[in-house]
Amino acid sequence: MNTSILPTYNRAPLAFERGEGSWLFTKNGNGYLDMGAGIAVNALGHSNSELVDALTSQANKLWHVSNLYEIPEQQRLAELLVDTTFADNVFFTNSGTESCELAVKMVRKFWYEKGYGERVEIITFDGSFHGRSSAGIAAAGSEKLTKGFGPMLPGFVHLPWSNHDAIEAAINEKTAAILVEPIQGEGGIRLLPEQCLKGLRDLCDKHDILLVVDEVQCGVGRTGRLFAHEWSGIEPDIAMVAKGIGGGFPLGAVLAKTSAASGMTAGTHGSTYGGNPLACSVGIKVLEIVNTPEFLNSVTEKSGLITQGLLGLIDKYPDIFEEIRGTGLMLGIKCKCPNLDFVREGYEKSILTVPASDNVVRLLPALNITIEEINEALSRLEQTANSLRIAK
Repeated sequence: MNTSILPTYNRAPLAFERGEGSWLFTKNGNGYLDMGAGIAVNALGHSNSELVDALTSQANKLWHVSNLYEIPEQQRLAELLVDTTFADNVFFTNSGTESCELAVKMVRKFWYEKGYGERVEIITFDGSFHGRSSAGIAAAGSEKLTKGFGPMLPGFVHLPWSNHDAIEAAINEKTAAILVEPIQGEGGIRLLPEQCLKGLRDLCDKHDILLVVDEVQCGVGRTGRLFAHEWSGIEPDIAMVAKGIGGGFPLGAVLAKTSAASGMTAGTHGSTYGGNPLACSVGIKVLEIVNTPEFLNSVTEKSGLITQGLLGLIDKYPDIFEEIRGTGLMLGIKCKCPNLDFVREGYEKSILTVPASDNVVRLLPALNITIEEINEALSRLEQTANSLRIAK
């Protein structure tokens, strides 16, 4: 065991030397079909030539200057996001965790500047995941994340998933915002129905509070729209973004309406690396590729193919699988066998999947996965299920 690295991960006994599209290769050349994409990060697969060109071109010019100066690449990426989303303003981070930190600060500063300093409570939901910072684990509230790290950052109200009566009953003079994932990723690919997200928007409007959506895992084309909340036709006040927007390069963002961001003036927040030229150059290329009708429609088409194949596997292996969840290329298979057993057996069949809560196995492939690779993935998933059945 390597003792030089802090042992906070239960790593699989696999190490990869290179990647190409939806495939990862070990040093000895063994190929693994990657249906996890670095937990929804490698939106355009491994070593995508257009992203490599964007990165190396920028790397030969300028890496880092800090936010003491104007950064043209950052301005360009911000303009792309503002032009195609609800947002008026963008702040760039390096991760989803950092995006959560800013979203929480932005909400509370909004009310403080309005003279309502007591309005600090943010409603969140069971099964949520918003990163592993103090604010992120306090927002999620699960014992698994918070145990031993107390005292927790106060000001979060944890409610049952999608219970509108409980939500409205919890809103009071201290309520500042509702924070929700349109699709819970770590929580087991739980999809918030469109009418429920509309209902949350209506509640926020009714009680004059802010709506914050966490699009870190479900955003950037993963559901067949640029952002998952778009399916419901609503506009949030603030959105947290990361993972896919950098295509594998560390990049995150907070998108906000001018009104919601009004308290964030000079000196209220900052980031040394956030929005650096390298990250933003890659982010620009990711958006140029992903945010087209043709590409987003292809995500929906591929989702249909995978879903149809998975339904066939459920019929064939009812002792292994229970149901399919999710939408687009953010799918989950709820298992009857332990999900970790399925993931580990998948390693033997050279396919990579991602476990989640509620005994779910996540499928989060590159958005540009090919039809041939989808068929290969379904074949390897079936081989995995068959091996587990034989082993019973």
